[in-house]
Amino acid sequence: MTWEIVIGLEVHTQLSTNTKIFSGASTAFGSEPNTQADAVSLALPGVFPVLNKGAVERAIKFGLATGSYIAPHSVFARKNYFYPDLPKGYQISQMDLPVVGQGALTILVEPLSGNAKPYEKTVRITRAHLEEDAGKSVHGAAQGMTGVDLNRAGTPLLEIVSEPDMCSAAEAVSYAKALHTLVRWIGICDGNMQEGSFRCDVNVSVRKSGAPLGTRREIKNLNSFKFMQQAIDYEVQWQIDTLESGGKIQQATILFNPDTGETRAMRSKEDAHDYRYFPDPDLLPLEISPEWIEQVRATLPELPHTKQVRYVNELGLSAYDASMLTSSREMADFFETVLSAVPNDAKMCANWIMGEVNAQLNRDGLDMSQSPITAQQLGGILKRIADDTLSNSGAKDVFRTMWAEGGDADAIIEAKGLKQVSDSGAIEAIVDGVMAANAEKVAEYRSGKDKLFGFFVGAAMKASQGKANPAQLNEVLKQKLAG
Repeated sequence: MTWEIVIGLEVHTQLSTNTKIFSGASTAFGSEPNTQADAVSLALPGVFPVLNKGAVERAIKFGLATGSYIAPHSVFARKNYFYPDLPKGYQISQMDLPVVGQGALTILVEPLSGNAKPYEKTVRITRAHLEEDAGKSVHGAAQGMTGVDLNRAGTPLLEIVSEPDMCSAAEAVSYAKALHTLVRWIGICDGNMQEGSFRCDVNVSVRKSGAPLGTRREIKNLNSFKFMQQAIDYEVQWQIDTLESGGKIQQATILFNPDTGETRAMRSKEDAHDYRYFPDPDLLPLEISPEWIEQVRATLPELPHTKQVRYVNELGLSAYDASMLTSSREMADFFETVLSAVPNDAKMCANWIMGEVNAQLNRDGLDMSQSPITAQQLGGILKRIADDTLSNSGAKDVFRTMWAEGGDADAIIEAKGLKQVSDSGAIEAIVDGVMAANAEKVAEYRSGKDKLFGFFVGAAMKASQGKANPAQLNEVLKQKLAG
């Protein structure tokens, strides 16, 4: 039986404001429990929320970046439910009138296995609404007890809700990664998944091919792309097995256990009416003028997908290369600075960044912002490849030295004697010497043993101590061996 997978994501993005969404308390991570819980966070009697303008501007930025509708008039509502770390007994959120409406995000889907090629897909965004975060229950705070830390209570969130447009774990992970890149790119979220700044809820259902949508189950609070893939794969198989054995899927909120690789039900899934939403009487409707939107638009950088298209159309890079180079703003900035040193060789720049630089970063457990080699230093190496001062092997030697010790490309080339021999007379002399020392092999080559050409290239490179210009050396060898 053929089953179709249907996936939608709800992503909680912590906005990068210094203070909370409805009060002046700090949002800094890592403080002692309850040291950033002010009167508003604690819901003390008589306090009133005051909306953080910076949070609204970050929501507008996201709406502009995804081509979404930005509501001129939106409303905050009370979402009522009981939880120990929610002192008010309700969460201030948005329901019927969110600040950001329908939009879309175009992504490059990287298949998770097999030889399938990456492909583009557009995922529709249903809405993005502002809300406050709850606090945190700390289990095992004391023997047999649970503590409550309200430092996170009131932290500004933008919840980004997609349409159920994804049909595989690969598409869901690629969408989440693209969204993660975007919110960091435009500066509205630091994207730190370990600290809870970017958390994903994944709605998964299956159906027979062409049938109506099945019953969904929501996997809560995934903060790792790897765990997201594992959770979706397990949940899909569980639902298919359940249905094929005659069971029924019950709508539920579930958790993923990375230790066992399994999902388990936490509670039955609530619908909107269960929360008894109503407009918050303490907050005025949010009014956003066209002028305010244009002011925010002026602060947007060139967006990842726009850069990708430009890299493909203007620089001749592949869609995959363009996608990798725009995987973070730091990566794109690094690439463009390197490219300014060798503007006519984008492919060489891309290859070095995605090859040597990324490999070394991964080995050392660093990200691009921590690279010991600056973009200007790498550009200096590539300039010397482009003008035939360095061979590729010599360039890698310079790179390794620079990574470990720093320094300037020209100074390292001089100190290590790595300058490539490009003088035609010198190369001819090297070739003449190799041929004279291997007269029998020259005769064999001329009698038809073409495969010996590699022998002569290797011998000549060895004689030049690896410094001969490979292209020139090959050309001179061909001419002289032809007799």
